[in-house]
Amino acid sequence: MNVALITGASSGIGNALVLLAARAGYQVVAIGRNQIALTTLANRVRAEGGEIEVGAFDLADPHSAAAVVALAHRAFGPIELLVANAGAAAVGELSAQSDAALQGQFGLHVIGPVALVREALPDLQARGGHVFLVGSGVARVPIGGMGAYPPSKAALRSAATIVRRELRPRGVAVTYVDPGAVDTAFMTRAGMPGAPPRMLVAPETVARKMLLAVRTRPRELNVAPWQTMAVALAASFPRLTDLLLERMPALTGTQAATTPTVAASTSEALPQPTPPAPEEQPAEPFDAALDPVRRRMERVRMGEPFVRGLLRADAVLDPHEVALAWAGMPNKNERAATVEVLEALADAGFLAREGEHYRVLRAAPD
Repeated sequence: MNVALITGASSGIGNALVLLAARAGYQVVAIGRNQIALTTLANRVRAEGGEIEVGAFDLADPHSAAAVVALAHRAFGPIELLVANAGAAAVGELSAQSDAALQGQFGLHVIGPVALVREALPDLQARGGHVFLVGSGVARVPIGGMGAYPPSKAALRSAATIVRRELRPRGVAVTYVDPGAVDTAFMTRAGMPGAPPRMLVAPETVARKMLLAVRTRPRELNVAPWQTMAVALAASFPRLTDLLLERMPALTGTQAATTPTVAASTSEALPQPTPPAPEEQPAEPFDAALDPVRRRMERVRMGEPFVRGLLRADAVLDPHEVALAWAGMPNKNERAATVEVLEALADAGFLAREGEHYRVLRAAPD
């Protein structure tokens, strides 16, 4: 059986790809930073009859690459499909980023993926394997307010071209993926509003097209061709692009990014709240806790009163039961949204993580 190593697997594209790959018969090694979300994902895959191993690693540290590949070998054997999908949104001006923030971005988006390819190369070469490096449209048209995210993605795009040329004679395919603007909590968890909903692509669409591309082994995979065309036009007319971005910042969904900090990872990015202006009153802690996931809640129609009602003193919350309570027969997006909301409440101190469950530490005010 073929072994797939997928990073950034806790939610979003990585989560969707793990599920589809397992259903397609892959033995999947799912890597992320959110152990609770990974455990929830593993339980679902196993309930569907799939084979999965999960591991929590900081992929910005290149030393993690050897440990990740070793985990795959212990669990299933040589790797045939490698998907470097983990990513993070950086918030604030590039010129204000700390050394640690800069190193974290380039470590996660460039050094980490290349290190994974290096460590898995004997497997990939022996099995005629395939590497997917997940990039972004901002690699071609840099957007302000995202710190070192655009330049690190530009470096990844360049690295993908070089690695593809190096590995083609060895029988290994390398595909650079531009997923377009994807309907995940990637931007909102970093404190940015994100692109308009009408522009968003479902993570399941990205995952499905990536699995189909395993057969065709393309140089590049542009999931949303119209978005790719728009990016190409923007790159060709930089002055016009600058003018549009200045006058219509909502197109990129980064206009609220003002804090020069870096979120964690694509699937597990920690919320970076923006301090209120002096004349404003601070938001209620419960409201502030939900701010990073509020847009996600709106998309799946999870009401704030329902979430507030979960916070009963000493209650223990099972994500599956919570999803059933508000959605009836929850689909994959609704289950993922449930975990994201519970994680946001845990980050804000309303819940404590206890294995796969959450214990209520304090109730929300009425």
